[in-house]
Amino acid sequence: MLDTKDLHPTNVHIKVQNFGPIDQAEIDLRPLTVFVGESNTGKTYLAALIYALHQHFEGFSRFPCSDSSVISLGFLYQQHRHQPAEIQAELEEEMLQTLEKLNAPKRLFKFSDLPQWMRDRLEANLTDRENLRDKLKRCFDFSSVSGLIRSTSDQNNGMKVGLKILGKNQILWSFDMSDSGNGLTADGYVNQDMVLRTNGKSIFSKIPDVKSLIQFLRVPQDERENLYYLPAARSTIMQIHGVIASSLIERATPTGSERFPESSTFSGVIADFLQQIIHYKGRNGSADQVSSIAKALEDDILHGRIEVKRPVPEGYPQFLYRPQQTEQVLRMSQVSAMVSELTPLVLFLRGVVCPGDTLIIEEPEAHLHPHAQTQIALTFARLVRAGVRVVVTTHSEWLLQQIGNLIREGEVMQLGKSNTVPPNWLLKDEVGAWWFSSNKPVVEIPFDRIEGIEPQDYFDIADKLYNTFVKLEQQLLDEEASSAIE
Repeated sequence: MLDTKDLHPTNVHIKVQNFGPIDQAEIDLRPLTVFVGESNTGKTYLAALIYALHQHFEGFSRFPCSDSSVISLGFLYQQHRHQPAEIQAELEEEMLQTLEKLNAPKRLFKFSDLPQWMRDRLEANLTDRENLRDKLKRCFDFSSVSGLIRSTSDQNNGMKVGLKILGKNQILWSFDMSDSGNGLTADGYVNQDMVLRTNGKSIFSKIPDVKSLIQFLRVPQDERENLYYLPAARSTIMQIHGVIASSLIERATPTGSERFPESSTFSGVIADFLQQIIHYKGRNGSADQVSSIAKALEDDILHGRIEVKRPVPEGYPQFLYRPQQTEQVLRMSQVSAMVSELTPLVLFLRGVVCPGDTLIIEEPEAHLHPHAQTQIALTFARLVRAGVRVVVTTHSEWLLQQIGNLIREGEVMQLGKSNTVPPNWLLKDEVGAWWFSSNKPVVEIPFDRIEGIEPQDYFDIADKLYNTFVKLEQQLLDEEASSAIE
């Protein structure tokens, strides 16, 4: 759909109010976005919301045109074809004018150049409340979207969510939803001047029918931006995924359904992650830049190789760990928590994630030694350099300190006084860190050249620990002095 050589990538801006545990938050998705702060303050809620919105719109592209919305245009066109002759003639003339504009060399083809009936349908699909409601309920495992309203909020205000997709100097499209407990409402806006294509030459040798125009609007498969979510507790899921798969098969049988009369469900985030693992096939073709990052992660942190084995060709995969310099192979139930925790990341980078995709990772530092946590920060920098957008929830001070050092590396490199490029680096504008705290708005943590990325409560905890140390040390000295006198 897009001639991306002349177009700038999108920026994603999300604003929420009274959403889950979150009072207020306003964040931008940067190449590396970090959510940090106290537990139970909404970091996972906001990450899951990003996932749900991405599923609803089938990406955060310049043009909110999902496959389902494009397909609906074909059905709508067929309905118009059964209208009276004068309406059909008007429709054909409008299509002819549209396709002439699309064929004009060196012309910017804008959203406003589409036929009015197409624009109306696409904007209506932007606010498909039923689909949005289903996505939110599935991702959060709630029976009602109203369950996402912050329980301590003023019910008159209710929950509000805003999404803006921005180009270089303008809003491309936006979306707002709210729920005060009386049902979900949604509204959307598409910039009529949004450029859909920069034509370098005519793209059709002759005037095509509406099917060709609809096909033009569809985003090619290889240009689609996918989003993948690695939830917390990955270690446990990896150790028991085979048992889960067997249980699902058993429950699918008549006798199995009798043994499990009550239905328990996963959130959509965990269900999709499990599906990726259970049906894992890997990427075809030679190793690419993202796959090489997986190899570096295995070499530098895991010190071994993650292997995929299928007892039968179409069976569920088994994931094994082969330590370096040994022939021993271990199942996930036999490896350390660090290995089972990082295995999904290796698998996704090796066989799923591509440049242009977004990867959300909850608590990547879980079960990792501080040195390994700093190495994970290097993995994120490599992903950013490969064109993968990364969103992280974390409590790790080591991770934040390493990210700060990587930004400093980028600043040194930008000075241009060295002929060597550091192996891993980030730019300050590529990183956004947001601090979550109970009953307070989410705020951005600015990068400081001296302090790096340091939440205020980390300073408070360090001060409290130090003051306690000084107090106890003084008590010990006083007791020792008193004992000496006696």
